[in-house]
Amino acid sequence: MEIPKCEILGVKVAAVNMKQVLRLLGKWARQWSGEYICVSNVHTTVMSYEDSKYRAIQNEAVLALPDGKPLSVICKKRGYPKAGRVTGPDLMMEMLKASKIEGYRHYFYGSTQETLDGMKKRLDIEFPRVVVAGMYSPPFRQLTEEENKRITEEINLVKPDFVWVGLGAPKQELWMAEHKGKISGLMVGVGAAFDYFTGNIKRAPVWMQRCSLEWLYRLFQEPGRLWKRYFVTNLKFLWLIFKGK
Repeated sequence: MEIPKCEILGVKVAAVNMKQVLRLLGKWARQWSGEYICVSNVHTTVMSYEDSKYRAIQNEAVLALPDGKPLSVICKKRGYPKAGRVTGPDLMMEMLKASKIEGYRHYFYGSTQETLDGMKKRLDIEFPRVVVAGMYSPPFRQLTEEENKRITEEINLVKPDFVWVGLGAPKQELWMAEHKGKISGLMVGVGAAFDYFTGNIKRAPVWMQRCSLEWLYRLFQEPGRLWKRYFVTNLKFLWLIFKGK
C-alpha cells in the first residue's frame, strides 16, 4: 500500500486514517523494526517549520501521523478525503487490542515510575494476554553515554515489537531519531498517552475531539503549562496556513 502524504508547513503528513494505519502496521510493524513513527499536531508542525533539524526528524519517520484534528482537516481539503485523525493514545490502545491475536511484545519508555506502575496494573486487568516486555522511566535529565548504552541493550534483549515512547515533544522525536537503527522494535512517540491510560490526565469528551477542541480541554486542566503552547502556537499555525505556507 502506497502511503499518501500531504505536506503541511514542510512536514510530510501521512494522509491516512486509523483503519489504514492498522492495516499498515499489521503488514509492516515487524519489518519496520528500528524505525519510528511520529504523531504530528499543530505544535510539532509549527516547531518543524521553524527548526529544519526537527523538520528532518519528522520527515525521516516511516509515518508522521495526523494526531491533531487541524492536520487531518487540511489533508482532506488538499485532496485526501480519506484522511482522519490518528492520535497516539488511540493508536496505542488499538495495538494493545490487536496484540491478543498478533502476539505483539510491548515496551514502554517514558513518564514517571508511578505512572508506569499504574499502567502495568491496568494492563494486567484489561489486557492480561498482552506481553509487556519492559518499562523504563528515564531520569529528568540527559542520559549519560553509559546509561544510554545500557538501556538500549536492555530494550534489545527483550525483543519488543513496539517501543512506545512517552517523553513529549520534541524530546521523544529527538530520542527516536537518535536511536533509529539501534533499537529492536518499532518506536512510536505517543506524548501523554501513558498519563491518559492511567487516568492522570482526563481525555476530552468525544464531541470536543470531533470539533477540534481537545486542546481547550487540556488547557483547562494545565493552564500554567499549556497556555503559551496553545494560544501562541495555534495562532501562528493559522496565520502561516492563511499565508499559504
